[in-house]
Parts: sequence; structure tokens; C-alpha cells
Amino acid sequence: MIIIRAMGGLGNQMQQFALYKKMESLGKEVCMDATWFRRREIQTSVYIARDLELDYLEGTEHREATREEIQGMLGRMYEEGEDIIDKLRKLISPSTYPCFTEKDMYHEKIFGFEKKYLVGYWACEKYYADILPQLRETIKFPKSYNEELNKKNDEMMQKMESCNSVSMHIRRGDYLDPVNRAMFGGICTDTYYETSIQYMKERYPDAKFFLFSDDPEYVREKYKGNEFEVVDINHDRASFYDMMLMSHCKHNICANSTFSFWGARLNGNESKITIRPSIHKNTQICIPDEMKDLWAGWVLIAPQGAII
Repeated sequence: MIIIRAMGGLGNQMQQFALYKKMESLGKEVCMDATWFRRREIQTSVYIARDLELDYLEGTEHREATREEIQGMLGRMYEEGEDIIDKLRKLISPSTYPCFTEKDMYHEKIFGFEKKYLVGYWACEKYYADILPQLRETIKFPKSYNEELNKKNDEMMQKMESCNSVSMHIRRGDYLDPVNRAMFGGICTDTYYETSIQYMKERYPDAKFFLFSDDPEYVREKYKGNEFEVVDINHDRASFYDMMLMSHCKHNICANSTFSFWGARLNGNESKITIRPSIHKNTQICIPDEMKDLWAGWVLIAPQGAII
């Protein structure tokens, strides 16, 4: 059995679910462990507590591992949390260690596992690129109970589908926290966005940019003119609908954020241009040939504005 830990925000959960579906397509016995969301004390590395937002969507059904299955694989590691996992990793042979933790951008060997507990975010496109068409067909955003919200989102989707629309995600919020800023800051620079906008305009001179941000007032001041429109419809628990709106744009400019990665991945436009920063976090080193292989079809732009 393969058990995949679900953790993090919606974008990360989507990646863990996509890996789940990939393992399932390979004939693996696979399930997900969602206890991270119920054990707040182990959410020590996040700025805000998270919920299992996969449950908000349709087409993301999965088998959840039972307590007995998790304990059977992890033993006392499950009860004692992250510290004991790290301690035991140093003592147990890698071949018999029950837990595999993601360290690099891509680990092909995970597809050879038959019994393993997988911990990671699995952001790399190569893990599940071949099943993305299937996921686009099956993953759906249900209507809200708020009819006025449904109307606003429907009108926005119609507007996006009627022009050369480009979603542009500018994430601030938790990325301004000192710890997160050290890890994720300085990547999606003004130059990154300027180069991305110019890249789109060279190919679509009439491009219309729909701006998504957790700081709408900032982007209103930053990007002025008829070519820009700030999307400020969905808030709080309804924020996941922004991913739906991004997917209805013709093209996508992503932040170093898995949320906007999935807005782009769920975009079914066969001629879409999807842009992402060349690195996701500051500890990453971009090796161009490797990144182009792992993110086939994406346009990669460095923080300094170079197109990789």
C-alpha cells in the first residue's frame, strides 16, 4: 500500500491528489492520510491553519487511510509526530524505512514503491502530466449556496472567455511573513511580471490581464489601465473559486504558488501559454535543461527577467 500525506493549502492538496490518481493509474493500492488537518499541533511550519479544501471540490474523491493502516506502516512515528520521524530516519536502513520524504523536485523512484508512506508536496509537472487531461475532465467546482456569488463568477468567466484573457497571480499575504519571505520572497519581482506581460503582449497585443491577489488594493495601485482588471469577488472560504476563474482564462501568469499552478493546469485551452518563475523557493537552483524537462510546455522566467 502507498499512503500519501495530505497537507498544506489547496494547491498542495491538489498535487497530492494528482499523485494519488497517478499511483492509482499504475495499479497501485493507494490512499491518503488527512490527519494533518485534524492535528493542528503538527501544523508548525505554516503561517495559518489549513483545512482539507479538496472536500470543497467535486471529482476529488479518494480513499482515506484508516488509523490502523497508518499505524501499521508508521508504528510509533504516527503517534509521536515529526520529531520521531526525523530521529528514526537516521537509524533505519533506507530500504526498510517506511516513510519517504520529498527532497528534490522530482523522484522517479517513488513509482517503484509498493509499500511506503509519502511525505511531500509533489509540485513537479512531470509526476502527473500525462493524466492532467483526465483531471481537467473530472475535477469540478460546485456552485455556491450564495446565488449572488455564482452570478458574479459566471459573469467573470464569460468575460474571460470572450477575450484574450490572461490570469496574473500576485501573492503577498503570508509571503510577507518574515519566515516565508526568506523562503519565497524576491522571486516574483516587478521585473518577472513586466517580462511576463511583455511576453504575452508580443503574442497577443490585445491581451487583457485579470489580476488575482490576496492584496487587491496593492495591485489596483500597481497596475492601472484598461488592460488590467482586478478580480476581487471570492473571499475567505470561497477563495478557492479564484482557481476556477484562473482556469477560464486563455493564458496564465503564475506566482511561485501552487494555487496558480493549478489555475493554469486546469485551463483546457489547447493553445494556452503558461508562465511560471524559474524557481519556486530561494533554496532552489535553476538548471535550465532539467527545468524544461520537468515542466515541459511551460515558459520559465527568472526573477531578473531572463526567459530560461
